Amino acid sequence: MKFLLRFVTWWNYSTLNTAFFTWRNGVKVGEDEQGNVFYRSHDGKKRWVMYNGESEASRIAPDWHGWLHHTWDELPDERPLVRKDWEKPHQENLTGTALAYAPKGSIRQAQPKARTDYEAWTPE
Repeated sequence: MKFLLRFVTWWNYSTLNTAFFTWRNGVKVGEDEQGNVFYRSHDGKKRWVMYNGESEASRIAPDWHGWLHHTWDELPDERPLVRKDWEKPHQENLTGTALAYAPKGSIRQAQPKARTDYEAWTPE
């Protein structure tokens, strides 16, 4: 089934064209804890990622993001980012999911508060 999805969708996994390009031009440089695989071109000018599952950019950790965007040349495996004790672990973008942030009073809360400061307008 996964193979058939590659013909018609790009968000489930890489397309066949991307997989072929990677096979021809890519040099595997590493893999992150989520199973995403990172590549660079033979000349080192291009860098890209092959996602393990859904293609969601927020699934890439900050250290690999910096390498992908040429912020630094060292791989995160060679020179990991210095972590502060107050930093939270990487979390993917939860927008549009049930776990997304909902402020107090939002209708998405399990039991929203009753609004006492609002009175509906009715025409005369």
